[in-house]
Amino acid sequence: MLEEFKKFALKGNVVDLAIGVIIGAAFSRIVDSLVSDIIMPFIGALGGVDYSNYFIGLNKAVTSPILSEARKQGAVLAYGNFVTVAINFLIIAFVLFLVVKGINQLQKKEPPKAEAPAAKPDDVVLLGEIRDLLKQKQA
Repeated sequence: MLEEFKKFALKGNVVDLAIGVIIGAAFSRIVDSLVSDIIMPFIGALGGVDYSNYFIGLNKAVTSPILSEARKQGAVLAYGNFVTVAINFLIIAFVLFLVVKGINQLQKKEPPKAEAPAAKPDDVVLLGEIRDLLKQKQA
């Protein structure tokens, strides 16, 4: 059983998957930073607010206007944070769509072009015509 597991774990697909997960985690951090540090401040500047701090306190004890402090005071519904995470997802999904589309285009192989039949030598063409004429006379 240990030998079978070793064969499974060292197959190319499992190693490729592990590398993909590691790169995906790093990519996710880059996208998180892109959204929270670059995109959301622009969106916030348009509306004059920081969407990541939008929340609804679920009990009377929550009085702070800052999400991190409000979480310490009690339960909150952080819908602004959800918007930020949803934007992260959309960006990651779009980038992955572009990557898969690019890979699919690279993998497409053009069908082999049919070569034009080679021109027959004149004597072969002449012999074919003679044969056809003889067939017509016999019929």
